[in-house]
Amino acid sequence: MTLLCTAITASTIDGMIEQAGQARAAGADLVELRLDFLDDPRPDVDALMRRMRGPVIATCRPRDEGGQYDGDEGTRVAILEQMALANADYIDCEFEAWSHSLAIRERIGGVTEIGTDTAHPRRKLIVSHHDFERTPGDLATVFASLAASRAHVVKVATRAESIMDSLRMLSALRESAKKNPTIALCMGEAGLMTRVLARKLGAFLTFAAVRAGHESAPGQPTTQELRRMYRWDHIDAETAVYGVVGCPIGHSMSPAIHNAAFGDVGVNAVYLPFRVEPGEAAFTAFVNGCMERPWLSLRGLSVTIPHKLSALRFVGDAVEPLARKIGAVNTVTFDAAGKPFGMNTDYAAILDSLTIALSCDRADLRGVPVAVLGAGGAARAAVAGLTDCGADVTIYNRTADKAAALAEAFACRARDWAERGDPRAKIIINATSVGMHPHEDASPLPTDALTETVTVFDTVYNPIRTRLLSEADAAGCRTIDGVTMFVRQAAAQFKLFTGTDAPVERMRNVVVQQLEA
Repeated sequence: MTLLCTAITASTIDGMIEQAGQARAAGADLVELRLDFLDDPRPDVDALMRRMRGPVIATCRPRDEGGQYDGDEGTRVAILEQMALANADYIDCEFEAWSHSLAIRERIGGVTEIGTDTAHPRRKLIVSHHDFERTPGDLATVFASLAASRAHVVKVATRAESIMDSLRMLSALRESAKKNPTIALCMGEAGLMTRVLARKLGAFLTFAAVRAGHESAPGQPTTQELRRMYRWDHIDAETAVYGVVGCPIGHSMSPAIHNAAFGDVGVNAVYLPFRVEPGEAAFTAFVNGCMERPWLSLRGLSVTIPHKLSALRFVGDAVEPLARKIGAVNTVTFDAAGKPFGMNTDYAAILDSLTIALSCDRADLRGVPVAVLGAGGAARAAVAGLTDCGADVTIYNRTADKAAALAEAFACRARDWAERGDPRAKIIINATSVGMHPHEDASPLPTDALTETVTVFDTVYNPIRTRLLSEADAAGCRTIDGVTMFVRQAAAQFKLFTGTDAPVERMRNVVVQQLEA
C-alpha cells in the first residue's frame, strides 16, 4: 500500500507537533519532519520525538539539495544520527552525501538497519536524489545508482520541465517499484500526476503539504486535497485515468467536480489536471505518450484553452460532425484499443440549459429569434447548436468582421453591436467575457433591452449572478447562469466517459462551493 506522507515545515518544535497533529487528523499515514526548516540549528530532537505520535521520516536537507539547512555538515549528520537513536522510523540521506562521505555512511549507516527486512520498518534508510532544474534523461541509471547504495527506500524528485517528464518518471517508478520500495515524483504543476498516480503504480509513498502555503517542494497538493478531491483511498492498479488538458490549468474546477461525481456514482476512476504547453506538437506528444503506456489506463480527456483545435486535428476523421463544423473538440474518449474519438459538449450544454429552463425539446427552438453576443469560442458553440436546431440566430460582436465570418459559417445573420438590444429576440445569450470577475460591474446589454418576455443566458460563471442576470431578474426575465452551462458540459463529458448519467446536482454544488471559496 502506498503511504501518504505529509511534510512538516514549521520553524519551531511546538509548531512541528501542531502541524503533525493536523496532518494525521487530515489522514496522513506518516509525517516527514523537515528539520532544516527549524530556526534552532541544534534542535532538541529527543524532546521532539517524545511528543511525536506515529511514524516519522527525519530529513535535514541542505541548501544545495533544495533544503533550508546552511550550517556545518557535522552538525547536520549529528542531528540525523540523534533522530535515528530517538527512534525515527526513516532517515532520509541525500545520495551525493552518502556516496562521498565515509563519515555519513558510518554514522547514518550505523544507526539504520541496512539490508534487513522492510516489513517491520524501524530506522530505515531512504537515499534520495533531487534535481530542482530538470529531469535527467536516463532515469533508469539514477534509480540503479540509488539501489546500489543498499537503501531500504530509493527516492528521486526532479523538476518537470514539461508533462512528458512526468510520464517518463511514472515509467521509471513502475520499473523501480518491482525491485525496491520507491518514491518517484516530479515537482511543479506538470508533476502533479506523479504524486496522485503514485498509489496506482505501487510507490512506497507520496508527499503532501499540511496546508496551502506550507509546501516543502513546488507542486505539492495538500493532504486534504489528496484524500478528498483525488479520492486517494480509492485509487488502485485498476483505476481508470481521466483529466483536463490545458495551459494554464491549476485554476480548473473540473478535477473537483468529476472526482466528486466518480465518488457518488461509484466509478473506479480519478480525474487530473494535465498542464500541457501550447502547440499541437505538445498535445500530440502527451496523448501519444499516454497511449504508449497502456498501464496508465487513460480513458478520456476534457480539453480546454489552448488545445481545442489541436484535439480536433489529433482525432482526424474520428469526430462528431458538429464538432468539426465548430472547429473545436473539448472531449476525447479512447476505446479499449486506444483509438480516440472527438466531441464537443459545449454546444450540447447550451442547448440542454435552454431546453430545461424553457421546458421544451430542441425541436421547439426552430424559428425562435436568438441574439448571441460575441464571436469567440463560446459564441461559436452556441451558434452551431442553435442553427442546427433551426433557431433564427443573430450575432452581435464589437468586431463586426468576426461576427460576419461566424454568421457566414453557420448561415445566419450578423448585425452591428450597437443594435444588440433588438426587441425581436426571445433568447439572449451573452457569450462574451463582459461581467466576468474582476469586472463584475459591467454588463453587455442596456437595461431597456430586458423585458419579461426574454430569456437571458449568461455564459459567465464567475460571479454566478452577474450584473446582467441581476438586471434581467429585476426586469422579470427568465435567467440561466453560466454555472448551469459549465455543469451541463461536464455532465455530458461524464456520460461519454462512463456511460452513466452524471449526478448533476452534486456537480453543481461542488462548482458553487469552489467559486465561493
